[in-house]
Amino acid sequence: MKQRIITALILAPLVILGVFMLPLSGFMLMLGFITLLGLWEWTQFVEMGTRAQKMVLLFASFLIPFLFIPESVLKLSELTGALLVVVVGGAIWWLIASVLAITHPKYTASWKDSHLLRFVFGVLTLVPFFWSIAALRAIDIDTDFYYGAKLVMYVCALVWAADSGAYFAGRKFGKHKMAPNVSPNKTIEGLIGGIIVAMLIGWGLTIWFGLEFSTPWLMMLLTLVTVVISVLGDLVESMFKRVAGIKDSSNIIPGHGGVLDRIDSLTAAFPVFTVLYFMLQ
Repeated sequence: MKQRIITALILAPLVILGVFMLPLSGFMLMLGFITLLGLWEWTQFVEMGTRAQKMVLLFASFLIPFLFIPESVLKLSELTGALLVVVVGGAIWWLIASVLAITHPKYTASWKDSHLLRFVFGVLTLVPFFWSIAALRAIDIDTDFYYGAKLVMYVCALVWAADSGAYFAGRKFGKHKMAPNVSPNKTIEGLIGGIIVAMLIGWGLTIWFGLEFSTPWLMMLLTLVTVVISVLGDLVESMFKRVAGIKDSSNIIPGHGGVLDRIDSLTAAFPVFTVLYFMLQ
């Protein structure tokens, strides 16, 4: 626990500085590096060829959208064309993946022996994650450099608050398991506690950051959906690790495991939040 706290105290300020201070190009480079580390860790879930061969294929899949998504900041912040397809595809994937995790192992036999599906699952998990964050960061960047950064931090804070709230509520009140075949420690009571904490944090950040939502009810709806899907995102990665027979995606982050272990909830939260934010605003 001590090592986890020390690592978090070092990494959290670096992430916040990167989100708020880097220009969009620098921010996307940082985000791309994190995404590529996640793709490297995903190679463990695909049982074909060498790890280098799998990474080449995943890296190519990461690069392909760059051929179709315009580099213009204004286009990124409009969420249209190929960018819309990628982000919406990611959101739809998380609805499907959530069902797979909650019902595991009911449908696991349909994909666990398919190298192609495991490969596609990795692409759908990490590529929309990258582009949904880029789209949020680009919002109003030409008139208010920090507004998109505030949206990105808003989603991060919701996920972190929900994770902390669920941990303490689950330890104190947890009795009913959410998905015992995937993650025996996660409970319905923990989820409720996480939602309550995230709602409070979301309300406070909306006021502090001056974020614009059509109505308070919309803000609450976005918060609720984002928190629930983030918890399910954590379950999805747990399912893949369980099927692959591994405990942590890697040991690259002292005390925390791998990159995927730290961003699993965020990979689910960002595409879903981004789609709903653009649709409902």
